[in-house]
Formats: sequence, structure tokens, C-alpha cells
Amino acid sequence: MTTAHVTCPSIARAEHRITTDEICDDIERAQSGLPRLGAMLRYARRTQVATRRFTRPLSHPAIAGDAPIGERNRIAFEDSARLAVQAAKQALAGARLTADDVDCVVTSHTTSWTVPGLDIHLIEELGLRPGIKRIPMSTLGCVGGAHALVRAADHVAARPADTVLVVVAEMLSTVYNHHDTTPQSVIYKTLFGDSAAACLVTGSPLGPGLRIDDTWEYVLPQSRDRYRGRLDAHGLHFDSETTATQAVNDLMPALQLYLKQQGIEQPDFVVLHPGGPRILHDMETGLNIEQPDADAGGHLSRHAWATLREDGNLGGPAVLAVLARTHQDPPPPDSRGILLGVGPGFSAAACTTTWKGEQNTLG
Repeated sequence: MTTAHVTCPSIARAEHRITTDEICDDIERAQSGLPRLGAMLRYARRTQVATRRFTRPLSHPAIAGDAPIGERNRIAFEDSARLAVQAAKQALAGARLTADDVDCVVTSHTTSWTVPGLDIHLIEELGLRPGIKRIPMSTLGCVGGAHALVRAADHVAARPADTVLVVVAEMLSTVYNHHDTTPQSVIYKTLFGDSAAACLVTGSPLGPGLRIDDTWEYVLPQSRDRYRGRLDAHGLHFDSETTATQAVNDLMPALQLYLKQQGIEQPDFVVLHPGGPRILHDMETGLNIEQPDADAGGHLSRHAWATLREDGNLGGPAVLAVLARTHQDPPPPDSRGILLGVGPGFSAAACTTTWKGEQNTLG
């Protein structure tokens, strides 16, 4: 395939910074009679997430209250679209491009149902050309950022002169719901955050950064119930089975075979989806990455751990947030690496990559 180059992602974070202590206090207030609540909260604190950002205060009826599904859905789309526009404008400005330069827009958004969707909203709000190519995606969840880069790279392979705008937005605060009382739901309340991310994908580099050399997609057989969304009158819910914790390990043989075919026995750098401590640890093990203390400097997955700690699991935008941190502390030029996202059911999308520095962006 034709190689594709990715600009530094722009990340639009939500306005309200929420600590894990605040969330645990809110859960204890709302669900004080829940059996084994203390044990659940102790386990939830082990997510290693210190803070995350929500678009609304924690006390808002559409988060910790009893807002009906219609209001929750409306707010989730309005807020995600607002942050998506912000991230897209920043990405275009950072690349010194305008809306007229964009030939294709790839979007991923899962946490609300709205027709027309995020792609049409962006076309109007950004002033993109009416004849622009569109690749709108929904229901991908956490794998959305990696999957969007795969689709953008496919488009550039077919049309090397095109400029593709990738925009991913998720309002995961919309699954914060006190009607959910399982141990898993308590963990997800402390894990998720809101954001949007955007970047440009082109056939020729616009600056230093990631070059996509090849792409990979995989759906783990018989896994569609491991992670899943559920909609009812109270809102959108995120559920998982106990077998979900094994999903990354079950995925790894297929990924390892692919990387071997690509000539990557061990990556020089990684951009990993920070889905949670277990997901990151299993990715590190499967990719043969040394696992020092998460606070130690220099280890390959440090940017994913920092994103998890400071932003939580952002869903689809998360892997792009990790890539943005990688730009701040990049690997050496011509290092070979992997970008990996995973998501509901159990699905994965990955890109084998090369880091191109300032001195060789034309190579």
C-alpha cells in the first residue's frame, strides 16, 4: 500500500476536571446500600486514573442524575460535536491548511444516536466542500481512533494526492449511570472521560510524525458479548463479561503473526490504547515490552500510562491522545513501531509505522 503520513493530533478536552475521589464519593452517596460497595470502590481506585474531564459537572442530571434518555442523547451529541469542531479547527490550523484543502473526512462517534451524524455536522460547521468524500463510522467505541486511521490510510492509498481529515469524539460520561450497579459498572464510572481528537492523513508528510506503512484489522471470533453497549429508557450503558479481561491475550497470537510478517519482532516504539491497567499490561506482555513501574521514565508505553492517569480512557480519541504525547517526546527518526486500538465485541485495528523526523520528512 502507499504509505500515509499522520500529523500531530489535536485534542479537545472537556471543561470539567473530575477526580477519582469525587467519583467514588458520588457512587457511595448514590449507592450506599449496594452490597460489597467498599470492595468495589477499592478495586475501582486501582484503575490508576487520577483525573478525567466531563463536558458537564458530575452533579448534572445527565450524568449523576435521572435525566431521561432523550436529554442524555441530545447533550452527548451536542457536546461531542462542539469538541469535534474545536479539535478539527486546531488540527487544520496546526497543519496550516483550510477547509478547502480537505478532500475526505473520516469520523468515529458512538456515544449518541443522531441523524444526520458527526460528518454532516463537521461539513457545515467547518465549511468543508459539499462534494467532499465521507467515511462516517459509529458503534466502534474505543477502537474508533485506530480504525479511523486505517480507513484514512486506505483512502490515501487509493488517492495519494488527497488530504484526509480524521475526527473522533466520544462523550463517555453518558454511560455514567447510577442504575448500573455491577462491579464492572463501578470501574467504568471511574475509568472513562470525554474528549475529541483530530488529525490530517496525507500521502506526503506535512511535518515530523507517524508514517503508516501497513494496516491490520481483526475481530476476535465468538467475542461479541465481551464488551457491549446497551440502550434503555435510562440511557446508554456499557457492559462486559468476565471473559473480557482475557480479550487482549486472546488477540495476541493473531497480532504477533501479523507483526512477524511485517518484520517487527519487537517494536521500537508503541502507541497503545489506554483502556485500563489490565489492557495495557497485557499489550505490553504480548508485544514483548519490558514493564517497569508506570511512573518510570523512558519505557515504551509511558505515553499510554500518562494518558490513562491524567485523562482516563477516552474511548476512540484515546489512541490519538497517546500519539499527541508521543510528538512531545518522540522516538528516534526511522524507528519502527505499532499503533494499536481495541474496542467492543472484541475488535482491533493496528498500523505498523515508522517515525519520521524533521530531517527526513520528505523520505
